[in-house]
Amino acid sequence: MRVTWDEGASAGYIYLVDKIESGEAKRTLVVADEENLILDFDKDGRLLGIEILDRRLMRPELIAIAEQIDTR
Repeated sequence: MRVTWDEGASAGYIYLVDKIESGEAKRTLVVADEENLILDFDKDGRLLGIEILDRRLMRPELIAIAEQIDTR
């Protein structure tokens, strides 16, 4: 499992596989009403990762150990 955090976007991603290739996520499912939690699935319906678009949904301990990225 790999976790990334983008402070500028206040967004995190939890990878449940080593790497997600471009176009590998074939289906996304918005879980939270405010569209701030998104699940990515492959063509066989397996969960690839979880996108978190709200700092409040991530535990501070997880942000602290996440790979810090900046997409600004």
